[in-house]
Amino acid sequence: DHQPGYMDTGHQAGGVQRHRDHLLTTDRHRATVRPPFDSPVSTDDRSNSPSKTDSPVEADPVVATEKGESMRKAVLSRREAFGASAAVALSGLWAGRGRGGQPAPSRITIGISTLGFSELTNAQLAAELAEAGIGTVQLFLNQADSRYWRYNGRVELGELSPARCRAIAQAYRSAGLEIHSMGVYTNLIHPDAGERQANLAYFEGMMRVGREMGVRRFVTESGYYEPPKPSRLSYHFREAVWKQMLTTVGRLAEVAERYQATVLLEPFFGDFLTTAKRTRVFLEEINSPRIRALLDPANLLEVNDLEEMFGQLGPWIDCLHAKDRKLHGDRGVAAGQGDLDYVRFVQLIARHTPQAPVILEYVGPDNYRQALEHLRGAIRRAGAAAS
Repeated sequence: DHQPGYMDTGHQAGGVQRHRDHLLTTDRHRATVRPPFDSPVSTDDRSNSPSKTDSPVEADPVVATEKGESMRKAVLSRREAFGASAAVALSGLWAGRGRGGQPAPSRITIGISTLGFSELTNAQLAAELAEAGIGTVQLFLNQADSRYWRYNGRVELGELSPARCRAIAQAYRSAGLEIHSMGVYTNLIHPDAGERQANLAYFEGMMRVGREMGVRRFVTESGYYEPPKPSRLSYHFREAVWKQMLTTVGRLAEVAERYQATVLLEPFFGDFLTTAKRTRVFLEEINSPRIRALLDPANLLEVNDLEEMFGQLGPWIDCLHAKDRKLHGDRGVAAGQGDLDYVRFVQLIARHTPQAPVILEYVGPDNYRQALEHLRGAIRRAGAAAS
């Protein structure tokens, strides 16, 4: 069965290869990326607001000569000012000042996806994670006592009463864990309009569940569809599908507005949102503060460098996944088992998105502590701190 962030892409390889140069070109001049929207909708959760970049500031006049010589002003050019401010920001991974005026390291929030713990009840899992020092979860309704989730599809939510929703959430909160977001991962790209409508209705049902739980963020990929007959161009790259997805996600943004919710789109190199650039362009066209991004660098490692991912998507990122992948491999693996440079990953998080939690994924009872230590070690080596 497919997992979030993974799907069998063999049938797509030809289409992806032929059109990669045209469709997947990466903008290396990332300073031109515009903010995702001008006036973010106010919510009770500040992390839904876009990141902003400070404007360059001109330098004060500087005395350049000895006594008797006239004063002159050394005004930094826009490029120099930008470079100077960037140098200050990047001189260390610092969020403030600690004791004695020393820089305080950025604190990166570590969380974990509940998906890989399907044999545990919510209460059992909450106790396990709290004991390991984890304080944040991304909730999938896939625990032993809450089977209400299916990848790339939908399930019936009628049995989930408001009281049951609140009890599930309380299992985590009573153990000291925050529920950052909920995984939905339904199919938004299906060619059948009836299927898309049913999946949008399921998504709205998950928002109702989230409202009862006090959760306002919901994660999904674009979805996955394989036509019965092969085509010269992958289904996900067709012009009509792009327009269809704009309509579908636009409707999803309207639903999210009604629930004061935020939808995080997760790109993956084998589906519709196949690169960081393509995802950024899609988000720009959607142009809604209710539609944001979740970055999983292992999903894009085949087509983007880490710097490109953050350069393209930085203003939109509200959450990150921490798993791994071998280059040219189909399947994701746990953190530390692939080719992702985790120290560099953490450095870029601290620079671009320090407020976004980093959620361990592709882990379960047997390997989550090893992946957790790998991530914590990378955070230490990067000069940051974990929380």
